[in-house]
Amino acid sequence: MKLFKQSFLAVLVFFFVGFTSNQEVKGQVSEEQVEKIVRALQVIEFAYIDSVSDEALVEHAIRGILKELDPHSMYLSADELRRANEPLEGSFEGIGVQFNILNDTIVIVSPIPGGPSEKVGIMPGDKIVTIEGEKATGSHVNNEMVQRKLRGDRGSKVTVGIYRRGAPEILDFTITRDRIPINSLDAAFMATPEIGYIKLNRFSRTTMREYRQAIDELKKEGIKHLILDLNYNSGGFLDVAIDLADQFLERNKLIVYTEGHSAPTQRFNSSFRGNFKEGKVVVLLNEGSASASEIVAGALQDWDRGLLVGRRSFGKGLVQRPFDLPDGSAIRLTTARYHTPTGRSIQKPYDEGTDKYYADLTTRLQNGELVSPENITFPDSLKYFTKNNERVVYGGGGIMPDFFIPIDTNRVSDYYGRLIRRGIMNSFGINYTNDNREAFSQKYPDVETFIAEFEVDDELLEKLYNYAASQDVKRDTDEADASEKFMKNQLKGLIARNLFDFSALIQVSLKLDEAYLKAIEILEDDTFDRLNIHH
Repeated sequence: MKLFKQSFLAVLVFFFVGFTSNQEVKGQVSEEQVEKIVRALQVIEFAYIDSVSDEALVEHAIRGILKELDPHSMYLSADELRRANEPLEGSFEGIGVQFNILNDTIVIVSPIPGGPSEKVGIMPGDKIVTIEGEKATGSHVNNEMVQRKLRGDRGSKVTVGIYRRGAPEILDFTITRDRIPINSLDAAFMATPEIGYIKLNRFSRTTMREYRQAIDELKKEGIKHLILDLNYNSGGFLDVAIDLADQFLERNKLIVYTEGHSAPTQRFNSSFRGNFKEGKVVVLLNEGSASASEIVAGALQDWDRGLLVGRRSFGKGLVQRPFDLPDGSAIRLTTARYHTPTGRSIQKPYDEGTDKYYADLTTRLQNGELVSPENITFPDSLKYFTKNNERVVYGGGGIMPDFFIPIDTNRVSDYYGRLIRRGIMNSFGINYTNDNREAFSQKYPDVETFIAEFEVDDELLEKLYNYAASQDVKRDTDEADASEKFMKNQLKGLIARNLFDFSALIQVSLKLDEAYLKAIEILEDDTFDRLNIHH
């Protein structure tokens, strides 16, 4: 057995007996334990029916050990680590476009403002038909292929052939790749003359810069109160969550504390630096809101600083610490639990295995929790009281909002679902926008005008139905009628996105979002005063 494998395995085993923050090993692994693992791999390598890869065996061993610990400890190969870090670090290197694959063709939804593609004149609706002179259409075109061909080192060049409606021939563009930001802020706008709205999709290294820019712009527009949308925000960096919560809390308030077997207790308090310590705050969250999202929501709820609207959050209260391995791979090991200011651990149970842990959301739907709060049970042993008003809150499985909004099971009929899953709604929206882009750009100079004046009428909806039929999705009249208002809203939102940006799609979609509408309602009535919520 190769020496590197023995030393590698020895290091691996030491990880699982526990490290303190200063790398002192808390226990010793006997030579017998190390030899047992090495011997098992030797037997497989010597006697197994087929040839095996040393590297693959070691990786499988690590993954297997971690799977037995908890659902969030994981091993990442060097390539997996790079891809996993991209969204959190907030950038990648490429040509800077948002695209869709439509009928085996790469269609540009929009070039990223200020990015390399926009600089050379790439436009929404352009179709990439060649990359470096090779055909870029057909059944081999998928997201992986596009990223492999178009991403690359900063400063490198790639030539693409563009089909543009109205152009007599294919247009060649040489694009110099650059660093492309990955935004964690999806939208920021004024919902009413006094209520601002900010949606975050993750907690990355760029989040606070994006948030501060957004809140500064909203202050110029007269914001007094805020809707912070953390729906489906799966989390990110702990320190970023602490920084965001700090924006809303008075000085020296506990935001979160962490505890672990080999990690000392750490407490994180608010400072004087926040930029929204006055004004009402509503946080939107649901079953897809996890980790860092739950830290922010829990801190505001525990201090009676804001109100939460939506459904019970995911329930991830574990902190992962990265440990780099010699070949560029890494272990993200759970080292601590975090607790909200009242002492709540919101981590849901995982003692019945990873599969059941991740099936929890399906279980919530089956037992009716997502449609009625009466189907949720919290034991008294997990009851806590908020810091100022002593309102009852619960731990042990996510953050329960102050105002429950049921999931809308009537929104997506089977017919509507097929239009979404098959990409028919999206492709129709792209084609319709491209056919009318010049006229729409003149008629609707900004998002607000478009939202106020554009309507998806019955004639346009009929065109969608006919297009769907041409793609072998026949209309079910009853289902189409049941989902009509949602289909009209979605189609309007897709056209808005293709004309403007992703934020425009969100602004349109929210017009039918019950949680968003409830947030506006409680920000405008006396709910905060009645519940004595600080603002």
